[in-house]
Amino acid sequence: MAELPIYSVLPNLLSALGSGPNAVLVAPPGAGKTTTVAPALLAQPWCTGQVLLLSPRRLAARAAAERMAELAGEPVGQTIGYSTRMDSKTSAATRVLVLTEGIFVNRIQADPELAGVSAVLFDEVHERSLDSDFGLALALEAQCAFRPDLRLLAMSATLDGARFAALMQGAPVIESEGRSHPLEMRYLGRRGEQRIEDGMAQAIRTALRDEAQGDVLAFLPGVAEIARAAERLESLGSGIAVLPLHGTLTPAEQRAAIRSDPDGRRKVILATSIAETSLTIDGVRIVVDSGLARRARYDPLAATTRLVTERASQAAATQRAGRAARQGPGVAYRLWEEAATGGLPPFDPPEILDSDLAPLVLQCAAWGESDPTRLNWLDPPPAPLLAEARKRLVALGAVDTGGAITPLGRSIAALPLPPHLAAMLLKGAQAGSAMQAAEIALLLQERGLGGQGDDLD
Repeated sequence: MAELPIYSVLPNLLSALGSGPNAVLVAPPGAGKTTTVAPALLAQPWCTGQVLLLSPRRLAARAAAERMAELAGEPVGQTIGYSTRMDSKTSAATRVLVLTEGIFVNRIQADPELAGVSAVLFDEVHERSLDSDFGLALALEAQCAFRPDLRLLAMSATLDGARFAALMQGAPVIESEGRSHPLEMRYLGRRGEQRIEDGMAQAIRTALRDEAQGDVLAFLPGVAEIARAAERLESLGSGIAVLPLHGTLTPAEQRAAIRSDPDGRRKVILATSIAETSLTIDGVRIVVDSGLARRARYDPLAATTRLVTERASQAAATQRAGRAARQGPGVAYRLWEEAATGGLPPFDPPEILDSDLAPLVLQCAAWGESDPTRLNWLDPPPAPLLAEARKRLVALGAVDTGGAITPLGRSIAALPLPPHLAAMLLKGAQAGSAMQAAEIALLLQERGLGGQGDDLD
């Protein structure tokens, strides 16, 4: 681990957090920030409590905790633990707790002073998830009102540190070099009429034939395309292990995709965008990129969120290609023409600009803030989406016309569900159908079972 680039800037980072409450760390993928910074804080004089490390995805949270525990020579759940939706390993001895952003929002709502917490680290803030933006806004409020000693660190893989620094009261920005390995780009193109799983299977076979060594990480837009691509690769033979990697797999299935094959086979990992950042997958030297991503888009007129397949952004394509060169020289195969790269959108838009804001408005009301725009945002929530969200919450009886939370709203906000599903669950329980309502809520909430736009049948 001594060769990780993050070690060269760690003294500067520790000095910044020793003399002030906030800092911003800009470190490219592979620099080692996710698994190195949090344990390094434990020896600091000001760090007498827990360090919370926020991760955008359950898979990344578990993998980061397991890797840090392995480096510490301990099982997960002792000094290093994690807490995600429906899965956690932690104990009274846990000093570094990796948790998903939504769980952090619930925790700070329940305890605004964050008692027993010395630092909160926001990892992969460049992804701009709604929970990350909201969690940072609440943490800044808590720091100002209750905990001037609380350390807040924003960690980004892109050079957008100046905006976060301004948001965090002029925090110093520390920049780390990335780990530099040669990366070769190969553009294959794809016929417009060709199904994406056919094009990907063909490209994966080409990569396995042309590259004598290394595992393949292939990016597809969704679970259905992964399943169909796997069917087309069934004839690769016993020397190749084809493994899916997406958010609806069990932790054991996800670990199998991330870790080296126990039988020494080459792996072909068929992944969604879940594998773009946060964790290093051992053995990957080849990336095959479809150039597509599936994203949730909110339609305020229909008050529904749909999953749509779009072109990946330039930033996402760069992240994906870089996965091939994290541990050594790599090659990235792209299913588009080189000239088309400039036509990709530069970045993924922040979720706060294109999401259902009803959960945010309700959580702000539970926090005691009837006007979310008064919080500290990198990008403030759009007024039309806020107005539409308030209208629906008033209709549910969760907030009053002035935006203050009601007793029913507090019951709704206490459940780890979107407001409309939480209200359905409470009304179902009142009608004597609590179990049926809970099963429906689970199906509608969990992506891949029926959530975020898939048909419930």
